[in-house]
Amino acid sequence: PWPVVNMYRSQDDGDCQTWSPNGRIHQIEYAMEAVKQGSACVAIKGKDFVVTAALMRSYGELSTNQGKLFAIDDHVGIAISGLTSDARSLCRFMRAECLDSPWAFSEPLPVPR
Repeated sequence: PWPVVNMYRSQDDGDCQTWSPNGRIHQIEYAMEAVKQGSACVAIKGKDFVVTAALMRSYGELSTNQGKLFAIDDHVGIAISGLTSDARSLCRFMRAECLDSPWAFSEPLPVPR
């Protein structure tokens, strides 16, 4: 008989435009907490290359480091600094876009920067 835990603090945290009675927007606070759980990522672009580095920190003895660098396509890669689950969703979307671009436009997805 475990107690049922309510995931949400109140009914006011469903979207980012609703203020709580205390004058707070919970979605913004949740986003700020997610940023605190992230780690640093740095990329340096040269004329012919890009160097990417990400800080991988372990939160405890039993936890493992999660990958922070992902290959999207032959010419695109990303480094994540926030929550890994969010980044994996974006990574899946970006991979789908890179797969669709040669089929639709007969060229790889352009990367302007």
